[in-house]
Amino acid sequence: MQAGTFLGYRRENGRVGVRNHVVILPVDDISNAAAEAAASNIKGTLALPHAYGRLQFGEDLELFFRTMIGTGANPNVAACLVVGIEPEWTGRIVEGIASSGKPVEGFSIERHGDLRTIEAVSRRAQQLLQRSSELRREECGVQELYVSAKCGESDTTTGLASCPAVGRVLDRLDALGATTSFGETSELTGAEDICASRAATPEVAAEFRRVFRSYNQFILEQGVDLLGSQPTQGNLRGGLTTIEEKALGNLQKIGRQCRFVGCLEPAEAPPGPGLWFMNTSSAAAEAVTLWAASGAVIHLFPTGQGNIVGNPIEPVIKLSGNPLTVRTMSEHIDVDVSGLLQRSFSLDEAGDRLWDLMIRVANGRLTCAEALGHREFVLTKLYRSA
Repeated sequence: MQAGTFLGYRRENGRVGVRNHVVILPVDDISNAAAEAAASNIKGTLALPHAYGRLQFGEDLELFFRTMIGTGANPNVAACLVVGIEPEWTGRIVEGIASSGKPVEGFSIERHGDLRTIEAVSRRAQQLLQRSSELRREECGVQELYVSAKCGESDTTTGLASCPAVGRVLDRLDALGATTSFGETSELTGAEDICASRAATPEVAAEFRRVFRSYNQFILEQGVDLLGSQPTQGNLRGGLTTIEEKALGNLQKIGRQCRFVGCLEPAEAPPGPGLWFMNTSSAAAEAVTLWAASGAVIHLFPTGQGNIVGNPIEPVIKLSGNPLTVRTMSEHIDVDVSGLLQRSFSLDEAGDRLWDLMIRVANGRLTCAEALGHREFVLTKLYRSA
């Protein structure tokens, strides 16, 4: 793995993306239809329907705004049109995205109706799509990437092959000065002390322990047994019988040399380079959505049993060390590292394979999830709405 360059899109604020989407972003569930209708009119634009956005409050509302603003501001987005039922929340999201410098406009349905709103959004979307089509990739340094990582449908091969391969890549990215992030708070149970020992400072370790205790205390307060959810049924089928086994494999993603420099709230953008812990759910589509909202432009996704998740904004690169999964779900697996366990190549060579594919995706190659149309956009909701 060598330091190098890739061809990316440099945005108005200097951030670098690897995709060039024009997004039509509904503020709330009842605006989905208008956003999707406009995207249907203007081929090549991308609507992001979702289930929330009405009567949320407090911390849940702040997370909602952070996720929506971060999604529109992601460097993989060239321009964004925001569609809401009323102007106030729509305007707040527009203002947040506008701080990134990229083209963004808002449209409210009240006092206009669907038909006129769809026409107005469609006309502006056509202009922005044509504008974005003239943007050209330029040479960028690998250190300008922001890469996130989580695993899904893990089995015994995940912690032995695919997660360590990701660890090799994160070690290299970290040494180059790139920005990286990991999370899955509840899935670190049993390895939390090891994780804390990888913090860059005692203060960062203490903050991680606080976040971890808070997350797990919430789970305990529900009075439930997580077996079946953590580990999942797929994990159990793949031979992971305890959360501790799963956690020790999961943690291999942060490599051998990285020290995480801080803790992020869900969908919070890292304030600088380095490896960051983000407080996320272990649910694949939710977690990747949060990382995309934080500005990540590529996601590395180890899987054992075969998770098929994608994301509309952030390309998801899936790798597996399970030869059965690689054979039976080949259309979902971008990088086959099963040879690592068969001793046909080394861990460094597995890392090289993933690194090479990551650079190709940064240059424009579609991931399997993109080619198959997996665009899972799932918002995290903290509690009931009013």
